Amino acid sequence: MPTADHTLDTPDGPMRCYEARPEGEAQGAVIVIQEAFGVNDHIEDVTRRFAAAGYHAVAPALFHRTGGGTAPYDDFSQVLPLFEGLDDEGLLVDIDAAIGLLHTAGWSDASIGIVGFCFGGRATFLAALRRPLGAAVGFYGGGIVTQRFPQFPALAGEAAALQVPWLGLFGDLDGSIPVDDVEALRVALAAAPVPTEVVRYAEADHGFHRDQRPSYHAASAADAWARTLAWFATHLAGPA
Repeated sequence: MPTADHTLDTPDGPMRCYEARPEGEAQGAVIVIQEAFGVNDHIEDVTRRFAAAGYHAVAPALFHRTGGGTAPYDDFSQVLPLFEGLDDEGLLVDIDAAIGLLHTAGWSDASIGIVGFCFGGRATFLAALRRPLGAAVGFYGGGIVTQRFPQFPALAGEAAALQVPWLGLFGDLDGSIPVDDVEALRVALAAAPVPTEVVRYAEADHGFHRDQRPSYHAASAADAWARTLAWFATHLAGPA
């Protein structure tokens, strides 16, 4: 499958963006939002999986303000410095740059989905609030109900302003996202004017889709992936 690295211009400097395309005609486009560890081998692999499923997929590298790069899974002390200078406005700047790349390729907003993991799961909720895309999916996105970092406020209280159908996927064993928070989010989403769904996996921990780590849970990951593809097939417009 064709893959490429792009350098996108943003108001906060150049940003790397990884791209994967299907062999044949794409049925839609997907923006893949990284975990807190950057656009690493796993996120690039997920981007290729979307291409294999028929989507023109791109993964913007959000840590360009601190020089880019990734952090290892086993050393969170290397993660926090990568977030310096990044807030919700910056996230939207970077998402807009990825949207712009897809617009150049001929995709309309209604044909573009967004999916994110961990930190990126919350980013998809932000995008669903602020940008009129076609569909959004968040895997174990923390900080939506309970704020974690000063620059990333809780967003669940804005659920009535959602513009984009949003699917949230969570593990009951995730100590960083309590089940009570997941259920509070479900209640908040009742006010949304667009389709929403929250799915819990009883045997899944945080990072259950990340097949490079011990937290990987194959059955939950397979179901979540199938639900994600179905969500995009249902809500994304096709090619113009």
